[in-house]
Amino acid sequence: MRLYSTLQRELVELPPSPAKIGIYVCGPTVYQRIHVGNARPYVIFLWLRNWLKHRQYEVKLVSNITDVNDKIYVEAAHRSPPIESRKLAEEMSDRYREDTDRLGLGRPDAEPTATETMGEIVAMIAELIAGGHAYEAQGDVYFRVESYGDYGQLSRQKPDQMEDQEPGPLKEDPRDFALWKATKQGEDTSWESPWGKGRPGWHIECSAMAAKLLGPSFEIHGGGLDLVFPHHENELAQSRAAGQEFAHIWMHNGLLRLTGEKMSKSLGNIQTLEQVLKPPPEGWGRETLLLFFMTAHWRSPIDFSIETMDAAQAQANAFREALALDERENPTEEWSRLEQALDDDFNTPLALSILHEWRSRGARSLLFQGLSLFGLNTLKEEARPEVVKLQEERDTARKQRDFQRADELRRHIEKAGWSASDTSSGTVLWPKHERKH
Repeated sequence: MRLYSTLQRELVELPPSPAKIGIYVCGPTVYQRIHVGNARPYVIFLWLRNWLKHRQYEVKLVSNITDVNDKIYVEAAHRSPPIESRKLAEEMSDRYREDTDRLGLGRPDAEPTATETMGEIVAMIAELIAGGHAYEAQGDVYFRVESYGDYGQLSRQKPDQMEDQEPGPLKEDPRDFALWKATKQGEDTSWESPWGKGRPGWHIECSAMAAKLLGPSFEIHGGGLDLVFPHHENELAQSRAAGQEFAHIWMHNGLLRLTGEKMSKSLGNIQTLEQVLKPPPEGWGRETLLLFFMTAHWRSPIDFSIETMDAAQAQANAFREALALDERENPTEEWSRLEQALDDDFNTPLALSILHEWRSRGARSLLFQGLSLFGLNTLKEEARPEVVKLQEERDTARKQRDFQRADELRRHIEKAGWSASDTSSGTVLWPKHERKH
């Protein structure tokens, strides 16, 4: 299997299975309920973990929760009434787990938080200072970018593009970034350190959590394309300056766009995951969202709109109908086509087109097996007893050529949320979920 890596700018082969694969993915900063764009990396890397396990790899997926961050302090202070930042982080962490649980894909193998990794964070900063890669300045600690000669290798940023990430008069170089921040007025949480009370910078949190749970060297680091610089560039620099090989492959998923613009909380153009996952008619439901994510390659941007979600909903209904019909063809020798698509840079749009081909050919068993890889086995549903009774009554009416009664029963079936298709063997039921605009 091979995956595109931002660091090498090419497809990189994974070691042959059954190798151990460690994956670290940057999770959310928990200051508000997550939006649907935040769900994209969560889905992609859970799919990838499950596929690697299917290919007999031993996989450990770590996805962190950033519960110490400037945004949390700001949001907590602006609540009415204001709330402790710790309580806000706990509340939003719970909401994040609830919302992502509803995706039905399982959870990462570990979900560390910055607060529970504080000892490792402080130790790593001390190590960087001892090695000459960091310096203390009035309670703050900064990474000395000049000390790491390969800085910029991930993002390929020019030196003049790297300045003033975090403006500060105490820095030796405008490119330097904070590892530790002294407690400031209005901040209600802090930790003891050799440099005084304070809290870690964003970047060092992830380096420490990754090393704690995956060791100094692991296979894959993932996250959104917007994290390449400065977050991932700084992670890579500080980890390698500390003597760690760190991640070999860097996977950056394309961003979700609303009307062509990146979706973000700061821009205010968000659809929360909670809203989107509501069942029709209020939302679109999990199957439609998962199919929507399959339509674009993980490295490409994806446009979220009523039109694109309606298109994904139509695909979901087509699969539901196909899974309700009898098997017509089961070309088992074609399973390798799906394997090849996913082994070659995890190409979900190509995999989706193969699934639709199997659907049109009536390869029901193969289709169900393929959909199950993406958590879409739930597209196959069993009708409730009262709907089955309507189906049986309709079959009787059709045999008696009472088509008026058959049409009336079809309307009752549809009112119950199901569709009825006529086949030579009788009425076939399949669930049809539609969102009302």
